[in-house]
Amino acid sequence: MEVEVLQERLSKALSIVSRVAASTKAGLPILSNVLLRAEGKQLVLTATNLELATVEFVNAKVKNEGTITVPARLLADFISNLPKEPVTLKADGEKLTISAGKYKSIINGILADDFPELPTINEKDAVTFKIPTDIFKEAVNQVIIAASNDTTRPALTGVFFNTFENALYIAATDGYRLADKKFVDDVTSEVKAIIPTTALREVLSSLSDSMEEIEVMIIDSQIQFRMGEIEVTSKLIDASFPDYRQLIPKNEKAKVKLNKTELVRMTKVAALFARESNGSVVCEAKKDEGNFSISAVASELGENSAAMEAEVKEDGKVTLNSRYLLDALNATTEDEVEFCFSGKLSPVIIKNSKNQDYTHIIMPLKS
Repeated sequence: MEVEVLQERLSKALSIVSRVAASTKAGLPILSNVLLRAEGKQLVLTATNLELATVEFVNAKVKNEGTITVPARLLADFISNLPKEPVTLKADGEKLTISAGKYKSIINGILADDFPELPTINEKDAVTFKIPTDIFKEAVNQVIIAASNDTTRPALTGVFFNTFENALYIAATDGYRLADKKFVDDVTSEVKAIIPTTALREVLSSLSDSMEEIEVMIIDSQIQFRMGEIEVTSKLIDASFPDYRQLIPKNEKAKVKLNKTELVRMTKVAALFARESNGSVVCEAKKDEGNFSISAVASELGENSAAMEAEVKEDGKVTLNSRYLLDALNATTEDEVEFCFSGKLSPVIIKNSKNQDYTHIIMPLKS
């Protein structure tokens, strides 16, 4: 293999694929390597940890086709420190010679024969969506915050892509909160797939402003994301996601519209006093006084209470985790939000005042 490629382009590609190689916990040394394959007019870079694979295609001058695998971290760090000029990669057996200007290095690699075979997606049989990048980023960031880190409940460690009433939704829950987002309209195929958060975070990290659209393909136990010259393929989580729509309160006892900026400020201040009580703050709406307040009490630090004017049709009071409340508020996208009570021990719903495609639910704490 012999290929010439621009330093800037190669460095950018390695910074993306090397993340997957660095995340591997398996005992196979070759999984810490990046697979370099020169073919046609491209240098194809691939990394995998057996659960997730990233492929990036880089335009290059290919003098001789071939393959080799080399340590991803070492190659990425070395290339990033080279001057911005063409880089020549030449493989001979298990050695890769890298030349750029006055720089030259030889890296010991492993033959590509031992590199795991990547999963393939049959495009004809796959359910495919094309989603604008900005919509994808916003939706995934709104939902992924509610996913669990508890590996004993694998279904909750991912984001659930599911169809309902001819639309695609994504949802996540850790048992204490739930985020649900209407994602794509006019969907004709049924989808029920749990995508690992690691895969979605890798996709988010790989996005750039120049990418206008993401193609998503789901089939059997695999999902693939295509973004420009990057492909991210992941296994789906083999588990059943809970019927989360049953958790969404149908009858809201009290609905209060609030200024998001002021509500975030009040919550942050109350959270300072809530550290002793695991972040618990009391949210209360009073009809007679026409206000909404947040308070917290700490036996050693003192106490805090703040209120803002609000149109309240019915009294409501609930104790919430302040961090969960801030996460929910920061995930909304409008200046005004709705804070919906359903009872002291019932879930609280937080959503935008106008566009209500996004719903965030928080379970109350025992006060």
